[in-house]
Amino acid sequence: MKIKTILDKICVKPSEVDKQTASGLYIPETSNELPIKGIVVSVGTGRISRDGNIVPLNINKGDTVMYPQGAGHSIKLDDEEHLILTEDQILAIVD
Repeated sequence: MKIKTILDKICVKPSEVDKQTASGLYIPETSNELPIKGIVVSVGTGRISRDGNIVPLNINKGDTVMYPQGAGHSIKLDDEEHLILTEDQILAIVD
């Protein structure tokens, strides 16, 4: 299923959270560190400014982004969890 987000909405597929450290220790689910990373699947056209113009988003499809845990609205696409976020919920773009 394809999704096309609108305005300042961004669809993100969360990355898998490591359950084990590099040294072999297991990390309990309750101690997941913030923020969370994910891959951008769809980006809207931009937000509408006060004067009515569309301001393009700084995020592009395919970017890896960081966002706080609990942000956005959870949806299912093709039996996989995705999030719909707004641009202001994105903390950073990861290179």
